[in-house]
Amino acid sequence: MDGIFGPSTSRALADFQSNCGVPPDGICGPDTLRTIVRVSGQTGTGPGVGAVRERESLRAGFESLANCRVVVGQFGGLSGLTRTLARELRQRGATVMPLDEPDAVAQALAANHFGAHVYVGFQSHTEDAAIAHYYQVPAFESVGGRTLAELIAQEMRSVPGLAPAVSGMRLPVLRETQMPAVLVTVGPVRAATDATPQLALSVLRALDLWILRTA
Repeated sequence: MDGIFGPSTSRALADFQSNCGVPPDGICGPDTLRTIVRVSGQTGTGPGVGAVRERESLRAGFESLANCRVVVGQFGGLSGLTRTLARELRQRGATVMPLDEPDAVAQALAANHFGAHVYVGFQSHTEDAAIAHYYQVPAFESVGGRTLAELIAQEMRSVPGLAPAVSGMRLPVLRETQMPAVLVTVGPVRAATDATPQLALSVLRALDLWILRTA
């Protein structure tokens, strides 16, 4: 530490800004100073910059799906479901990025680069189990992710044969995304494929309700 605001310090500041949802310009302006004050009170086991970033994002709010940038991802055999949901979202005016990348961290990085407001992913399971996962660790949980996961589970109960659960997890795609994110386990691929229209509609309704709650 030499006390000089050089290139390394500027890069570190830009990284801090990015983590906290502040435009990463490397300049310590009024917005950055206010964020530093907020984060400085969150030490030890507190939620830290993750909570600040999500709170600031949710505070901005959305008026409708037409104002949202949505990433819809899938992990194996569920591209029909993601295409259907993406089409429905675009018809509502949303800006959508579908992702079929098998690597969870790569999906998260793509979503971050896209500047998504929300991420919804799907994965299959050999058992008839439906679970909406959101990010949670002992010291922090994604409030926006939990709310969306609960709404998705609620809406998916209208799909015959599903009794979705909600679970806070430290899954890679949920850990690395910089926006509220939910990863939905939808059971076997064949069953999910057969129920694609109902599943897509359920998630669409849940996103509508989620936006109303964050507005």
